[in-house]
Order: sequence, then structure tokens, then C-alpha cells
Amino acid sequence: MNEIAPTFSLASNQAAKPREAPNNLEAEQALLGAILVNNSAFYRVSDFLKPEHFYEPLHRKIYELAGDTIRMDKVANTITLKTHLPSELKVGDLTVAQYLARLAAEAVTIINAEDYGRTIYDLALRRSLINIGEEIVNTAYDSPIDLPPVRQIEDTERRLFALAETGRYEGGFQSFGDAMTTAIEMAAKAFENDGHLSGVSTGLMTLDAKMGGLQRSDLIILAGRPGMGKTSLATNIAWNVASSYEPEVLADGTIEAKQGGVVGFYSLEMSGEQLATRIISEQTEVSSSKIRRGDITEADFDKLTACAQTMQKTPLYIDQTGGISIAQMSARARRLKRQRGLDLLVVDYVQLMTGSKKAGDNRVQEVTEITTGLKALAKELNVPIIALSQLSRQVENRDDKRPQLSDLRESGSIEQDADVVLFVFREEYYVQSQEPRDPDDPKYDEWKMKMEKVRGTADVIIAKQRHGPTGTVNLAFQAAYTRFADLADSSFTAYEEQ
Repeated sequence: MNEIAPTFSLASNQAAKPREAPNNLEAEQALLGAILVNNSAFYRVSDFLKPEHFYEPLHRKIYELAGDTIRMDKVANTITLKTHLPSELKVGDLTVAQYLARLAAEAVTIINAEDYGRTIYDLALRRSLINIGEEIVNTAYDSPIDLPPVRQIEDTERRLFALAETGRYEGGFQSFGDAMTTAIEMAAKAFENDGHLSGVSTGLMTLDAKMGGLQRSDLIILAGRPGMGKTSLATNIAWNVASSYEPEVLADGTIEAKQGGVVGFYSLEMSGEQLATRIISEQTEVSSSKIRRGDITEADFDKLTACAQTMQKTPLYIDQTGGISIAQMSARARRLKRQRGLDLLVVDYVQLMTGSKKAGDNRVQEVTEITTGLKALAKELNVPIIALSQLSRQVENRDDKRPQLSDLRESGSIEQDADVVLFVFREEYYVQSQEPRDPDDPKYDEWKMKMEKVRGTADVIIAKQRHGPTGTVNLAFQAAYTRFADLADSSFTAYEEQ
């Protein structure tokens, strides 16, 4: 094929630059020629290749016109397209009509169309990287007062992650047939799994049975009053997922979690040491209070050291930054996924996060920004996010202490943005506080019977679930070890609301 230099380009009319941006005009010409000869070539690349990915402005215009024409069920060829291009435009010594004819005459086979399209796309990504790099340098040299360097780093990480994700040639519309195939594959994966789950297992069979595991891209709000054990439940789930991690190498060389997963845990309230103490206590059945006081036996200490050795390789990563912003959290989560992988994110808890705090914003608006950001992050990273939340005090003013959706504190957006809302409720906590002072009180026996019934149990109330039933799951709770577990007889421990 003879080289046709598109000399009319705006770039060619400007002063010569020391280095030309990466491009391949021959690949652009070859692809456009294939499309003009056989419009089916367009559909081989249209899912990932856009007009802006072409380096030459005329090629962008030709590709855009061809796409618009083909989508209207019309034929895009040299005759139909030339009427929409300026007739006075020159490409070297050729008119636009002659240039289109030359492209069609020297077209390559449609079989190579996708390869040329990907070449064009990859070069466009490289130009985008150059643009981001130039902007980083220029902004760093002349940074506005209200843009600290940390904010610039976070913004750059976001843009780089977005660029990396678009490089997968994914996105856009998909046919119903493709969507149905994906759904069947998900069902087949769930059927083949031991627990018949489509999502990440929580390690609690009764909860998994109601939710099908933790579903990717879901924002799961876990809420409860102080003392109910919401942090303990989140910690238990995080450890169960991380400790059961089993990687699998796919055909393209990428690594995916076959079982369990890599977990990121934002502990805004507790230090990493306190969180580790909880997990060690749960695993060794040595009371966390005794561990903190050093009130342990030599046998207990041996159990702790042995457990610590086996736990060191567990893919559970803790960030204990207090008052972290949604922007910082997102940037660090993207970085973790790039470097280590990521299958579950836990945030303890929403009310300790900060938003952008724009002028005039109140706390409700700030929480709205946070929950909207968490949901967007779950979709962007394609992982479930468990975000803990406080409940308002109005729960304590009711005779029935069981939480309701209206009890979620500070913002209705928490309920709106969440795919799943779970409440942790331990009736034992309230019954214990009602103990009569006098053992001879006639009500004492009644209280004792009630206490025995609820001792060591907890309810996880599924108040909202977009893709499944609501209802209540009954679990065992061992307060000394801050551990939730399935009850011994779990055959009747879950019921659905009608």
C-alpha cells in the first residue's frame, strides 16, 4: 500500500515539536479502508474504538460519519460519505473524495480490522498517558493555593486507574444474549461452588444462605447501636474471607480468587493492633481483655504465637488512618487492587469519614457524598464494600428495640445508595440490663428464663436487599472472643419476611 500523508493535519501547520506523539497513520488508513469496503468491520471495533482515539483529525471525522451512517442501517462507502465532508479540503494533492477512494482501493481484509483497531486504541492510551504526565508537571510547577500535593496525587491515581480500566476493551452496550450468557456462567459458578454461592462467602452459612454471599459491586451497610457487635461481625467476615483465600491463575495470566479473597479494612476507630487483637482472640479463644492485660497462661501464649505465625500470610490489609476522606480512601483502594488485588473492602465506620466539605455543605450533605462515593467505588472496583454505620438514639426510646431503616443516622442516602442493609441486634444486651435487683422478686424467675433464651445469640436483620429476600438470621455470639458463628442447629435459624 502506498503511503498517503494527510498533510492537511492541524498538527502539521504548527511549529515542529522535538518529539511527535505516538501514532500510526497507516493503521488508521487500513482500518478506515476496511470499513468502507465492508461495513461489518465497524462492528469489530466499535465497542472499544471511538473517534477521539484517531490521531489524524480527518480520520476521526471519517470514522464518526461512517459509524453514524452504519447505525442508521445505511451503507457507509466512498459515495455516501463524501457529501458530508468539505469538498475544498485537500489531503496532499488529493481531494477528500479521491482520498476516500484511495482508502477503499487499498483496503485490507476485514479479518485484520480488530488488530488495527487495537493498535490505534493502544497508541491513543499512550498519548493519554503523555497528557496526564504533562498536566502533572505543569500543575506541580504552578499549583493553585487550594490544591495541596496530596490532592493532586489522588486525582492522578484516579485518572490512571480509569485509563487502566478502559484499556480492557470493555464497557458500552452488550446484547441480551451476552448478558444472559454471563448470568448463566454466574449460576454455573454458584452451582459448582461447595456452598452454592454466586458471591464471596462470609464464612457464616446461615447468612450466606439468605444473601448468596457478598455480591460484587454491592454496597452493604452494616448498622447497629453501640454494644451490638457490628464491628465484631465485620471483623469476623473480613477474616473469614481473607483466611480462606485461594488464588487461581486464569488463561490470560491474571489471578482471580477461587475461594475467599484479598480484603482491605479501613479501621477509622480502632488501631491496627486492636483489630489484630480481636482477630487473634477469636481464633485462639483467649479473651481479648486477658490478652490486653497480659493475664494469660504459658499455654495461652503458645497458642497466640502459633496462631500469629499462621496468620501472617493472610491477605488482610489494614488502614488505620482516622478521619480519612472518600477521595483518599478511593485512591488507596485503587492502589491496593493494582498492587495486591482486592475482593472485599470494609469501612469501620461511615460517620468517621469526611467529605470534601465544600462551602455551605452540612453534615447530611457530607454523608450523602460519602455513601454515593462508596457505591461508585464498589462499581468501579467491582468488589463488595461493607460499610458500618451508626443508628440514631431513637431506637432506645421504643419498647421494641429492633432497628428499622428509618433509624439510620444522618442521611437518607445511606438507605438509598445501599444494595443491602443489615442490622445487628442482640436482645441479650437489653434483657441483661433489666435484671431485677432483688433475687426474691417474683419477676426474677421470669427474667432468668428470658435471659437463658437469648443468652449467646444475635440477630442479623436483613432490612433491605435489592436482589434477594429480607428477613432475620439467627447467629451465635461469643462475647468473650467477639465471635459470631452459626448456631449448632441452623435448620430453623432464618426466616423471610412476607
